[in-house]
Amino acid sequence: MTLDRKKNQLRFLMLCIIWGSTWIGTKAGIEVVPPLLFAGTRFTAAGVLLLLYGWARGEAATFKVGDSIRFVAVSMLMITLCYGPLFWGMQYIDTGTAAVLEMSLTPIALLCFALLLREECLDVRRVLAILLGVSGLIVLFWPSAADGDVSKPEAFAGASFWGGLAVASAAFTYGYGSVLARPLLRSYPALSVAGITTLVGGIALLAVALLSEPGALSALSGNWGKIAWTGWSFLVIFGSLIGYTTYMRLLRDIGASRAGSYAFVSPVIAVALGALFFSEQVTVLDVVGIIVMLIGAYLAMAETSVTKPTALEM
Repeated sequence: MTLDRKKNQLRFLMLCIIWGSTWIGTKAGIEVVPPLLFAGTRFTAAGVLLLLYGWARGEAATFKVGDSIRFVAVSMLMITLCYGPLFWGMQYIDTGTAAVLEMSLTPIALLCFALLLREECLDVRRVLAILLGVSGLIVLFWPSAADGDVSKPEAFAGASFWGGLAVASAAFTYGYGSVLARPLLRSYPALSVAGITTLVGGIALLAVALLSEPGALSALSGNWGKIAWTGWSFLVIFGSLIGYTTYMRLLRDIGASRAGSYAFVSPVIAVALGALFFSEQVTVLDVVGIIVMLIGAYLAMAETSVTKPTALEM
């Protein structure tokens, strides 16, 4: 086993553990702080710290004006349009359910974009994978959508349905953004790409929060309480500084499909932590839906070819 392969395996394992745990920090924060503001401050702070860290290490790359449109697109897709709906939707569904939805759909979304870009051929195996993913969604959400049987009172009519839909949409915006980010990682260090996209996406989230989110302006006072601040700090340090940068490096070295397979492991961690810290119940039907979705995600990504790493190494 080569050194690069061992390094990427360690990165992959670390990413699974970190991103399986970030759901707890998110849940702790959005119970106190308006979700878009919570996400915006997190990514803005992380972006500034990442760029300062890269500058201190002498790894800041010369920015090309011609790449600005792609940088903005990646920032909007991977940060603003992913984490905005994700944090908002998590107010209305359980942590474990949110994790399974977003993470299980991520590999399937990556496959869909690969097919649209004609990078892969559609076959029976891939059709079956997508059908299983959709079937898992139905099994997981149909009871609550039809009967209103949710773990907590509905904030408004259809809150759990719309919350779940928002979380699911995050997988597709993140998947598309990952595909668009790959060319940037061939020209810039992963640390620079991570810093620019988190900063730009975070500022956009902050702007939307301050313009439209109830309570966002008053929440800028920072009177969030110890638990919310602990969750925020965990997300900035581990979720963004370490986790997001690690994902960018994996995306560069092994490709979007294989990097996105962290989604096969992280939901198990998220479900366990949700049950442990928030007493979220996992029913037999939930387990069935989870298994079906994970099988679909596995079938979608199992035969992805290995992509050669680029020359940039960090």
